[in-house]
Amino acid sequence: MSSSRQFLLGMRDTIPMLVGAVPFGIVYGTLAVSSGLSVAATLAMSLLVFAGSAQFVAASLVASGTSLTVILLTTLIVNLRHLLYSASLLPFVRHLPQRWRAPLAFWLTDESFAVVHRHYLLDDSPVERKHWYFLGSCLAMYSLWFACTLIGVLLGQALPSLGDWGLDFAMIATFIGIVVPLLRNRPMIVAALVASAVAVAAHGLPYKLGLMLAALLGVCAGVISQRLAERGKPAQEEAA
Repeated sequence: MSSSRQFLLGMRDTIPMLVGAVPFGIVYGTLAVSSGLSVAATLAMSLLVFAGSAQFVAASLVASGTSLTVILLTTLIVNLRHLLYSASLLPFVRHLPQRWRAPLAFWLTDESFAVVHRHYLLDDSPVERKHWYFLGSCLAMYSLWFACTLIGVLLGQALPSLGDWGLDFAMIATFIGIVVPLLRNRPMIVAALVASAVAVAAHGLPYKLGLMLAALLGVCAGVISQRLAERGKPAQEEAA
C-alpha cells in the first residue's frame, strides 16, 4: 500500500473518534474562556499542548487561582498514561528517524492510539509505510481539535451556559468505544474492571490522582492475571 493511501486510510479510520471529540473540543473552548483564559491562551493550549483532559484540568485550576507549579504537576500526572501508549507503539516505530518519532509522539492521543495500535496489529502491509497511517490519524485529530476549540470560543461568547449542556458525555462514550473492542482476553478484562472500580472509588482525590491510581492498579491487575494464566498453561498441557 502506498504512503498516500496509508495516510488517507488513517484519516478515514479516525472519523468515528472525531465524532466524539467534536463536542469535547467545543466545551473545552467554552469553559477555558469562562475560566479566565484569554482567547489566545485557549487556542495556544490546543496547538501546543493538544491533550484534552489535561487542558480541561489546567483550565479549571487556572480558574481557582492554583499556582503554576501545581498546574504543571497535575497535568503531568494526568498525561502519564501516554507512557503506556508509547511503550505499546515503540516496537512498531523504533525504526523511524527522530524527525518522525518526535512529532508522532506529540500528536499521540487516546483516539489515535486506539486506531493506530489496532492497525499495526491487524494490517498485514509492510511496517515501513505504516507511519503514514499514524500521521494521517494524528493530523485528523489535531486539526479537528483546534477547529472545535475555536468554535467553542466563539459559541462561548454567544452562549455562556453551553458548558451546562452535558456535551462532554460524548467524550465518555468515545472512551468506552476505544476500550471495549480491545478487551479480547482475560487479563485485559481484569485490567479494565479493576481500573474502572478504582477510578470510581478514588474519584474524590485531588489533582486527578484517582486517574493515575486507577491506571496503575489496572495495569498491575492485568499483569498478575497474565502471569497466572501463563503458569496455568503448563499444568493444563501436562494434564492433557
